[in-house]
Amino acid sequence: MVLLALCGGVVYRSNRSTRTLTAEDDLRTDGGERSDGTDGGNTGGSGESKPRSDGGVATGYGFVTAKPTGLIRWLTTVDHRDIGILYLTFGVFMFLWGGTDAMMARTELLTPNAEVFGIQTYNELFTTHAVTMLFLFATPILFGIANYFLPVMIGADDMAFPRINAIGFWVLPPAAVLMRFGIISDAMATILAPLAPALSVLFLGFEPLDIGWTLYPPLSTQTANPQIDMFLLGLHLSGIGTTLGAINIIATVFTERAPDVGWERLDILSWTLLVQAGLILFAFPLLGSVIVMLLLDRNIGTSFFAIEHGGHILYQHLFWFFGHPEVYILILPPFGLISLILPKFSGRKLFGFKFVVYSTMAIGVLSFGVWAHHMFTTGIDPRIRGAFMAVTIAIAVPSAVKVFNWITTMWMGNIRLEAPMLFCIGSISTFIFGGVTGIFLGSIPVDLLYHETYYVVGHFHFIVSGIILFAVFAGVYYWFPLMSRRMYNKRLGAVHFWLSFVGVNLLSFGMLILGMLGMPRRSATYPAEFLPLQVMAGIGAALLAIGQVVWLYNMLQSYRAGRIVMDADVWDLKEFGQFTREWQWFERRLEQVQRTGEEGEEAR
Repeated sequence: MVLLALCGGVVYRSNRSTRTLTAEDDLRTDGGERSDGTDGGNTGGSGESKPRSDGGVATGYGFVTAKPTGLIRWLTTVDHRDIGILYLTFGVFMFLWGGTDAMMARTELLTPNAEVFGIQTYNELFTTHAVTMLFLFATPILFGIANYFLPVMIGADDMAFPRINAIGFWVLPPAAVLMRFGIISDAMATILAPLAPALSVLFLGFEPLDIGWTLYPPLSTQTANPQIDMFLLGLHLSGIGTTLGAINIIATVFTERAPDVGWERLDILSWTLLVQAGLILFAFPLLGSVIVMLLLDRNIGTSFFAIEHGGHILYQHLFWFFGHPEVYILILPPFGLISLILPKFSGRKLFGFKFVVYSTMAIGVLSFGVWAHHMFTTGIDPRIRGAFMAVTIAIAVPSAVKVFNWITTMWMGNIRLEAPMLFCIGSISTFIFGGVTGIFLGSIPVDLLYHETYYVVGHFHFIVSGIILFAVFAGVYYWFPLMSRRMYNKRLGAVHFWLSFVGVNLLSFGMLILGMLGMPRRSATYPAEFLPLQVMAGIGAALLAIGQVVWLYNMLQSYRAGRIVMDADVWDLKEFGQFTREWQWFERRLEQVQRTGEEGEEAR
């Protein structure tokens, strides 16, 4: 309901401030054609309209229907841009919720003896923070970008299966409720206790998840907390939605491209989204199978992961066969965003475009051959460990290819340090640190020392915060004028970057050093000599959090009262020959809005 209320506010503001623009968007025939006889820009550069494939009423009957408004619009929409906005709004909401978990956990770590919230609450916080950021923030936010821009960038009218696209999103809110039902039940019990004590008892048994996001047995199978079952069902539901979205992306790229968009002209973001979707199709069904096995072990008494049968090792093999491709599922679209945006502010085309595409495919293939580097300390055969170490180090090669291509693209370029470019550069620098520490962890002798320390946490946060978060912010700033028809406050954008960049580095470097000194991860208490570094990491987390408050204020205030965009070439892309398809579509929209406004003035 919070999500729908936010979307309702967005469309209400849009109806008030840009009525002509909304009319252009909302007035469609049932088959997807515009009321003026055009197809809304889906000509693919050839002037030929492309038929819609959403299973709706056939085109050409001449009658016009209006898209519903308000809450009904968001509940029933199958338009790819609307669904993209829903994904993005949901992702932002979960980002703020998961970030709150992280700040509470960092607050606990400001004292060596768990004196703020206690050990139990700390275990709950780091668990819910991880699952929220990985499954409820990162994937939805990337799917939101894909939904909004993929059809426009390949010249399609919509996603290949609009109704399945809507289903893929609408399974996420109930999945989020199930996955985080523990904290919701605590709140409900507190609220109902003075009003209806008998009813409040029903919510007391669901304690927030506190066993770690990896759900390792025997802890996950023997802990008598029904919230674990709720979480598993919610995770399974979110996996179904993610798989539906991946099928849609693949079908759209293969079948909905405009006639002039051959494989050789497909943009780099679409390539990375396609490879991401392929990884999802192979990885997420295995996660679903593992979830079913855990549920059966917990509730029926099966022994898939029984200790006496060695099943805990089986679980790790199955889980990490999903878990490590999941890292690249999350990181490949941000790579695509950097590869797309960086050249725009360097005044040059992306250096080695084909090599970037091939390296993306290589990462996709190799990602399924590195899962056991999470298991170097489990006692598996040394020959197997050696093979996985070799593949783990090998996967750094295509990643390094991207870094060198990005740096070469900037070399001798006309660099403009706008907010999207700042976040691209910041993302590359943090990726270098995160990537190098990942190579160290891929080496068996080093991993045996650092496996259960904060070194792993620091490496992971360099990757997740430095690549995914920064690249998404680069995309948000780059396309904000296109999505809102208003310009953001550039000074606040720069403040947001520097607070985030300094915060991520202080946080992640602090955790790396803690790990090198032997600080174990997942521990609410620690020796007092680690306090200065924990305070350093806490300051970094606080700066990062303040940066996100600045960003949120900038977006809301700019959407409400920012400078209205009258020229689609807001980034001077025409000067460098990089006025790409989505900006051409935006230019046509602006021209139609201006024509509609002029005709209205003449009528008055």
